[in-house]
Amino acid sequence: MSFSIPCVIFAGGKSSRMGEDKSLLPFGGFETLTEFQYKRLGKLFSHVYISTKTKDKFRFEASFIEDPKTTDTFAPTAGFVAAFESLACEAFFAISVDAPFVDANVIEALLNEHAKHPQADAVIARSPEGMEPMCGIYCRSLQSEFKKMLAQENHKLGMLLKGANTHFVNFENSEPFMNLNHPHEYQEALGRL
Repeated sequence: MSFSIPCVIFAGGKSSRMGEDKSLLPFGGFETLTEFQYKRLGKLFSHVYISTKTKDKFRFEASFIEDPKTTDTFAPTAGFVAAFESLACEAFFAISVDAPFVDANVIEALLNEHAKHPQADAVIARSPEGMEPMCGIYCRSLQSEFKKMLAQENHKLGMLLKGANTHFVNFENSEPFMNLNHPHEYQEALGRL
């Protein structure tokens, strides 16, 4: 299976709750969680990119999209602006580097809904915990909104999605959306592999 829509892995966060850069934590037999995600998602998508503040922190070959040098934010807003500027596509699948259990079934369900709702600005997963803004499809119709948000230093994706034409896809199971924010969640994820 190879999805033609590009996939952008967001790996430019601050990881303040983890206490160290989680994108660089070893995972699944790879030196870093980022490389694990890149290789795993590369089996599902024909094009995978890594959104980051700087590619210098990684020691593997990949297609990187660096945040605009004019911003010092660690929020994904900068990554969205850079992704829309770098890619020629009308939409891309966005996923956080710290969501290693989002699988092909989840992605396929989101892509199917995207095909059914071509007018939507975004198609976003919603788990029993609520909306999962870093697991979904974002369309170019939001590009100017992201630029505005970055200029205003407003990084609330939830607010953007509430105001946009967003289609939510409900999932009954929270497990695929587990984020590795704290050290105990990282340990739990290692145990789940």
